[in-house]
Amino acid sequence: MGANVILQKRMDELGLTQDELADRCNQALSEVTGRTGDMSSRTIRNLLNGTTRRPIGRTCVALERVFGCPVADLGFSAPSSMHHPPEDPVRRRDFIVATTGTATAALSVGRQRRSVGMTDVARASAGMNKLVEADDRQGGHRSLAAAALAGRAKILELQQQNASETVRRALYALAAEYTTIAAWACIDLRDLDTAQAHLHEATTFAGLSQDAPTGMRVWINVAMLAYQRKNWPEQLAAAQAANASKAARSDPFFSSMGRVRLALAHSSMGDPQAAKRALGSAQETLRKAVEDDRPRWTAFYGPAELNHLAAIILNHNGESADAEAMAHRALAKIPAEFQRNRALATCQLALAQLRQGEPEQATATAATVFQIMDGAPLPGRMRTLIGDFHRDLFRMAPSTAYARDWADRMREEWSRA
Repeated sequence: MGANVILQKRMDELGLTQDELADRCNQALSEVTGRTGDMSSRTIRNLLNGTTRRPIGRTCVALERVFGCPVADLGFSAPSSMHHPPEDPVRRRDFIVATTGTATAALSVGRQRRSVGMTDVARASAGMNKLVEADDRQGGHRSLAAAALAGRAKILELQQQNASETVRRALYALAAEYTTIAAWACIDLRDLDTAQAHLHEATTFAGLSQDAPTGMRVWINVAMLAYQRKNWPEQLAAAQAANASKAARSDPFFSSMGRVRLALAHSSMGDPQAAKRALGSAQETLRKAVEDDRPRWTAFYGPAELNHLAAIILNHNGESADAEAMAHRALAKIPAEFQRNRALATCQLALAQLRQGEPEQATATAATVFQIMDGAPLPGRMRTLIGDFHRDLFRMAPSTAYARDWADRMREEWSRA
């Protein structure tokens, strides 16, 4: 006697617990025989631990219907009445089941709705991660939003198939993730009304998933959208929701992410002291975080990104020298593949230098943004920052040669959009 590792693997692929498999088997028997099955978690436990190696006919019927294959493919020896003719693949899909010696039904596995498992979730997740990587490089763009919505559509199609509760929640988390990517792309493009609609949908999917990191991501994006809309009370409320989320309560990494959003909201509302307190708390909390297996979208966040966000907060607070120092720290550590974030941190550095009365140095710094983006069109959010720099530069040094050169470069780069 030995454990049935084949059955365990198939259960893992479908994300089924013992109780869930028993329920699915009883449902299958009800559909086939018209009578409710009496399988329990103990039945499944005996199948898994090897106590039952040759299931009775009713159990075989249920297992074959749930998994869509002969019981022999699940590691069992089937009763003679359950043997499938090997010579004809079509006939293998049609089988007659006897229960208590009586033929009960003819099933066609090929006509059943297939079951969705964790392998499908992993495949869909890999596609989503590719979109996250594209966003890291270029920032939001129309094709990214379209690809994210196409990915979500496939996830919602999978939701129509048979799935365990675990798998269904994972699919809702992916639907929320894909929708949030689309929303984030629209925020970066400053298509804020569309972003708002996507985030409403993402909030629903995240709630259905009951996945803490996914919920955290949605609240952060709600806060960022409110920031772009200059809706400071909503920005603060969303940051507070992120900070109070299950993810933030259970992991210092997510706690830091929520607290820095509070700092940004306080700075937007003109409360520099509260902003500095929240920023300090975010920095302290991040130092307590340990390496862990977190979703791919969190890869952007760490000490470097926290320094970038600190530069934004300090620029808002009018502490330009400290903002410049934080921007330098961020740029020293932001990985090269995070092009968009490096370019945004460079914008903050240029703004900090300009506000300290160094327009020529600031202009040289701002020009490197275009080099970092390497010919890619600037996302709308970045164009807004560059526009702010442009206006401040021409208020400070309108007739200088470097300002005129900057204006020429701006026209050239703007034409790429």
